[in-house]
Amino acid sequence: MAMFNVGDKVVYPMHGAGVIEAVEEREILGEKQKYYILRIPNGDMRVMVPLESAEEVGLRGVIDKEDVQKVYDVLAGDRTKMSSNWNRRYRANLEKIRTGDVFEVAEVVRNLTYREREKGLSTGERRMLENAMQILISELVIAEDSHVEDVEKAIEEALQ
Repeated sequence: MAMFNVGDKVVYPMHGAGVIEAVEEREILGEKQKYYILRIPNGDMRVMVPLESAEEVGLRGVIDKEDVQKVYDVLAGDRTKMSSNWNRRYRANLEKIRTGDVFEVAEVVRNLTYREREKGLSTGERRMLENAMQILISELVIAEDSHVEDVEKAIEEALQ
Protein backbone atom coordinates (compact mmCIF):
# COMPACT_ATOMS: atom_id res chain seq x y z
CA MET A 1 0.00 0.00 0.00
CA ALA A 2 1.53 3.27 -1.14
CA MET A 3 1.91 5.60 1.77
CA PHE A 4 2.02 9.32 1.25
CA ASN A 5 3.50 11.86 3.61
CA VAL A 6 2.66 15.40 4.61
CA GLY A 7 3.80 17.69 1.81
CA ASP A 8 3.40 15.07 -0.92
CA LYS A 9 1.70 16.25 -4.09
CA VAL A 10 -1.10 13.90 -5.07
CA VAL A 11 -4.03 13.61 -7.44
CA TYR A 12 -7.50 12.72 -6.26
CA PRO A 13 -9.55 11.57 -9.28
CA MET A 14 -12.60 13.70 -10.07
CA HIS A 15 -11.20 16.57 -7.94
CA GLY A 16 -7.69 17.20 -9.18
CA ALA A 17 -4.27 17.68 -7.67
CA GLY A 18 -3.38 18.90 -4.23
CA VAL A 19 -0.99 18.62 -1.36
CA ILE A 20 -1.27 16.42 1.71
CA GLU A 21 -1.42 18.86 4.61
CA ALA A 22 -1.82 16.36 7.39
CA VAL A 23 -2.45 12.77 8.36
CA GLU A 24 -4.95 12.75 11.20
CA GLU A 25 -6.91 10.21 13.14
CA ARG A 26 -10.58 11.09 13.21
CA GLU A 27 -13.60 9.40 14.65
CA ILE A 28 -16.49 9.30 12.24
CA LEU A 29 -19.65 7.38 13.02
CA GLY A 30 -17.94 5.82 16.03
CA GLU A 31 -15.07 4.47 13.96
CA LYS A 32 -11.53 5.73 14.37
CA GLN A 33 -9.54 5.95 11.17
CA LYS A 34 -6.51 7.74 9.81
CA TYR A 35 -7.13 10.21 7.03
CA TYR A 36 -5.03 12.12 4.56
CA ILE A 37 -6.10 15.75 4.70
CA LEU A 38 -5.65 17.17 1.20
CA ARG A 39 -5.78 20.77 0.19
CA ILE A 40 -6.82 21.08 -3.42
CA PRO A 41 -6.07 24.62 -4.64
CA ASN A 42 -8.71 24.24 -7.36
CA GLY A 43 -11.69 25.84 -5.62
CA ASP A 44 -9.67 25.88 -2.38
CA MET A 45 -11.15 22.57 -1.33
CA ARG A 46 -10.19 20.35 1.62
CA VAL A 47 -10.69 16.63 1.20
CA MET A 48 -10.35 13.82 3.73
CA VAL A 49 -9.31 10.47 2.28
CA PRO A 50 -9.16 7.41 4.55
CA LEU A 51 -5.67 5.87 4.39
CA GLU A 52 -7.29 2.45 4.02
CA SER A 53 -9.13 3.34 0.84
CA ALA A 54 -6.60 5.76 -0.69
CA GLU A 55 -5.55 3.18 -3.27
CA GLU A 56 -9.13 2.19 -4.05
CA VAL A 57 -10.17 5.77 -4.79
CA GLY A 58 -7.14 6.16 -7.03
CA LEU A 59 -5.06 8.56 -4.98
CA ARG A 60 -1.71 8.80 -6.75
CA GLY A 61 1.36 10.97 -7.00
CA VAL A 62 1.49 13.91 -9.39
CA ILE A 63 3.14 13.23 -12.76
CA ASP A 64 6.79 14.13 -13.28
CA LYS A 65 8.23 16.66 -15.72
CA GLU A 66 8.69 14.06 -18.50
CA ASP A 67 5.01 13.16 -18.37
CA VAL A 68 4.00 16.83 -18.56
CA GLN A 69 5.20 16.96 -22.17
CA LYS A 70 3.32 13.74 -22.92
CA VAL A 71 0.11 15.40 -21.65
CA TYR A 72 0.63 18.30 -24.06
CA ASP A 73 1.31 15.75 -26.83
CA VAL A 74 -2.03 14.08 -26.09
CA LEU A 75 -3.78 17.47 -26.20
CA ALA A 76 -2.14 18.28 -29.53
CA GLY A 77 -2.80 14.80 -30.93
CA ASP A 78 -5.59 13.57 -33.16
CA ARG A 79 -8.92 13.17 -31.51
CA THR A 80 -10.29 9.74 -30.92
CA LYS A 81 -13.56 8.52 -32.35
CA MET A 82 -16.43 9.16 -29.98
CA SER A 83 -19.93 7.74 -30.07
CA SER A 84 -22.46 10.00 -31.78
CA ASN A 85 -24.87 8.89 -29.05
CA TRP A 86 -24.72 11.63 -26.40
CA ASN A 87 -25.40 9.27 -23.50
CA ARG A 88 -22.78 6.72 -24.53
CA ARG A 89 -20.21 9.45 -25.18
CA TYR A 90 -20.92 11.05 -21.81
CA ARG A 91 -20.55 7.74 -19.96
CA ALA A 92 -17.32 6.87 -21.79
CA ASN A 93 -15.81 10.27 -21.00
CA LEU A 94 -16.92 10.12 -17.37
CA GLU A 95 -15.26 6.72 -17.07
CA LYS A 96 -12.01 8.17 -18.43
CA ILE A 97 -12.10 11.02 -15.91
CA ARG A 98 -12.85 8.62 -13.06
CA THR A 99 -9.72 6.58 -13.80
CA GLY A 100 -7.70 9.52 -12.53
CA ASP A 101 -5.24 8.90 -15.38
CA VAL A 102 -3.99 12.30 -16.52
CA PHE A 103 -3.64 11.12 -20.13
CA GLU A 104 -7.26 9.93 -20.19
CA VAL A 105 -8.39 13.27 -18.75
CA ALA A 106 -6.31 15.09 -21.39
CA GLU A 107 -8.01 12.98 -24.06
CA VAL A 108 -11.45 13.99 -22.76
CA VAL A 109 -10.42 17.67 -22.77
CA ARG A 110 -9.09 17.38 -26.34
CA ASN A 111 -12.06 15.46 -27.73
CA LEU A 112 -14.73 17.62 -26.09
CA THR A 113 -12.90 20.82 -27.07
CA TYR A 114 -12.89 19.78 -30.73
CA ARG A 115 -16.49 18.70 -30.55
CA GLU A 116 -17.47 22.01 -28.97
CA ARG A 117 -15.76 23.91 -31.80
CA GLU A 118 -17.52 21.86 -34.46
CA LYS A 119 -20.96 21.07 -33.14
CA GLY A 120 -21.24 22.71 -29.75
CA LEU A 121 -21.77 20.81 -26.51
CA SER A 122 -24.80 20.13 -24.39
CA THR A 123 -24.84 21.69 -20.93
CA GLY A 124 -23.82 18.38 -19.34
CA GLU A 125 -20.87 17.91 -21.67
CA ARG A 126 -19.79 21.53 -21.30
CA ARG A 127 -19.77 21.03 -17.52
CA MET A 128 -17.79 17.83 -17.99
CA LEU A 129 -15.26 19.66 -20.18
CA GLU A 130 -14.88 22.42 -17.56
CA ASN A 131 -14.43 19.82 -14.81
CA ALA A 132 -11.88 17.80 -16.82
CA MET A 133 -10.04 21.02 -17.68
CA GLN A 134 -9.85 22.01 -13.99
CA ILE A 135 -8.56 18.57 -13.01
CA LEU A 136 -5.93 18.76 -15.76
CA ILE A 137 -4.90 22.32 -14.92
CA SER A 138 -4.57 21.52 -11.21
CA GLU A 139 -2.17 18.66 -11.89
CA LEU A 140 -0.11 20.53 -14.48
CA VAL A 141 0.23 23.57 -12.20
CA ILE A 142 1.69 21.38 -9.46
CA ALA A 143 3.77 19.19 -11.81
CA GLU A 144 5.30 22.20 -13.56
CA ASP A 145 5.41 24.35 -10.45
CA SER A 146 3.66 26.94 -12.57
CA HIS A 147 0.72 29.34 -12.48
CA VAL A 148 -2.84 28.65 -13.57
CA GLU A 149 -2.71 31.35 -16.28
CA ASP A 150 0.47 29.90 -17.81
CA VAL A 151 -0.91 26.37 -17.83
CA GLU A 152 -4.22 27.53 -19.34
CA LYS A 153 -2.29 29.30 -22.10
CA ALA A 154 -0.12 26.21 -22.78
CA ILE A 155 -3.24 23.98 -22.96
CA GLU A 156 -4.90 26.44 -25.33
CA GLU A 157 -1.82 26.43 -27.58
CA ALA A 158 -1.68 22.63 -27.56
CA LEU A 159 -5.34 22.48 -28.61
CA GLN A 160 -4.85 24.64 -31.76
